[in-house]
Amino acid sequence: MNEAPQAAHVPQEPQDSQVPHVPHAPREPHPPQTPRRVSGRTPLYLKVAEDLRGAITAGEYGSGARLPAEDELARRYAVSRGTVRQALAALRTDGLITSRRGTRRVVLGGPGEENAATELRSFTRWARSLGEEPGGRTVAVDRVAADAEEAEQLRIAPGTAVYRVLRLRTLSDEPVMVERTTYPEAVGALVAGMPLDTVSYSEQLARHGVLFTDAHHTIDIAPADPDDARLLGCRAGEALLRERRRSTDPAGTPVEWSQDRYLPGTVAFTAHSTAASALGRRLRP
Repeated sequence: MNEAPQAAHVPQEPQDSQVPHVPHAPREPHPPQTPRRVSGRTPLYLKVAEDLRGAITAGEYGSGARLPAEDELARRYAVSRGTVRQALAALRTDGLITSRRGTRRVVLGGPGEENAATELRSFTRWARSLGEEPGGRTVAVDRVAADAEEAEQLRIAPGTAVYRVLRLRTLSDEPVMVERTTYPEAVGALVAGMPLDTVSYSEQLARHGVLFTDAHHTIDIAPADPDDARLLGCRAGEALLRERRRSTDPAGTPVEWSQDRYLPGTVAFTAHSTAASALGRRLRP
């Protein structure tokens, strides 16, 4: 699971990415007739995703190559197609693959290629990709009735129970952002049970099968309120860079509505427009 703005609304639809045709077929890293069984306490889809991630990183699939079909991967790993879909969704979240409806997944990049801005990345993964140490401290978690805006963004009825989470995010121990996130009740209950110093909610939620695969962003300027001033060490009323974000899972169901406020000079957002829009963060010098 959250990363100078160039566009006010930047929807992410990585499934529509256009990738150049590659005429040659990639080498098969694991023969289909030899099932690779995955087991243990870690969810099966994470094990499948990790094995595929290793194959992509090792260059067994070149940039633009197509991964095997879902049914072939299901036979290879001796898992269900649903498990394969979850694994592929995790790889798409990491920016390693993309897909078009009705076609097999396509590898976006191989070893040494930069994919940070091609897919949705959590604050934690973005920070680590820059060599920064991400941090997080939960300030408040409240179970409340959804207001009109939260209900609209999460596609629920007004008054439905949700969880509001206020959190401070840091880069190498320096405060950079205040995160205000509203979760549907089922997701929020999982967050409420996490330690207050949990660095990445998205990584922990993935272990429960909650994936953040697409997001719609709105970027503007907002004045710092008293909580922002106290947590970020700025003045109340100071202009902050605000990112409002609704994230959805592979089925298109909203799993968070977040309003993040960054200190000026800490990050910049870069939008690149193609057949599918992409949004990435970059650290300002």
